[in-house]
Amino acid sequence: MTQPVATLMQRSEFEAFTFGKDHCEGVAWGPDGYLYAGGEAGQIYRVALADGSSEIIANLGVDALGIAVDAACNLYVCSENGHCVFRVTQAGAVSVYSRGTPEQPMCLPNYPVFDRDGNLYVSDSGDWEGANGCIYCLAPGGAARVVTPNTLRFPNGMALGPDGTELYFIESNLPGVRKARILPDGGLDTAQVVVEMPYTVPDGLAFDVQHNLYISCYVPHRVYRLDPRGQLEILFDDWQGTLLNAPTNLAFAGADLRALVFANLGGTWLTRTTMPHPGIALPNPRL
Repeated sequence: MTQPVATLMQRSEFEAFTFGKDHCEGVAWGPDGYLYAGGEAGQIYRVALADGSSEIIANLGVDALGIAVDAACNLYVCSENGHCVFRVTQAGAVSVYSRGTPEQPMCLPNYPVFDRDGNLYVSDSGDWEGANGCIYCLAPGGAARVVTPNTLRFPNGMALGPDGTELYFIESNLPGVRKARILPDGGLDTAQVVVEMPYTVPDGLAFDVQHNLYISCYVPHRVYRLDPRGQLEILFDDWQGTLLNAPTNLAFAGADLRALVFANLGGTWLTRTTMPHPGIALPNPRL
């Protein structure tokens, strides 16, 4: 007989909200106090955390994956079918920020994250079974270079480390998480394995101020917490898939950054919970 798994949080502590969204993969918190999420058909949603009200501020015309936000609330949105990172203004203007390099155009740009200097790191997942993914570093303005070997196993969600000197990234087909020291020129040192997670497909990452790392899994419908000692525990497991359904990216949100919000690629809503510790504020550089 199958037994329920032990979890750190209970089902009653999670809530689905802002319904009618088009299978969002990316979600990000903006310095203007709104959530931003991207739909499967390219919709860019601006969502009020308090009541879930939303509006579409732009449409890419192709899928929207991970999202990063600068100080002016311009959005940087990865697109698999667009093979690029788009820049979206608050007025809804859409332009291409980067397509990679002439020698190595982007294949499946998946997730972007800013460092404190305004460099935008972008995971390019490559092929699921190909072990041919990489990470780009886009200088302010979008000039790109590849900063990892082209051998990563479906690099996916990323997070800047707690002190800003390391980049953490998921390899969904490892499966697990690696980290690499950010070099003075914006490059990355050799990546080291942080944790392996057999029989899962990890997707998204976020840190809290206690340096706990939260890892959302596309499969199963589950979120893990990796504490600073390296202990991996299940934060919440939704075997029914009615609150979390193929959760992909996650983001701390709210004025106190204690709301943890999940995008559900398998559903038409976002999910939120309230955490005991705030998340680490992400860089929103002025470009």
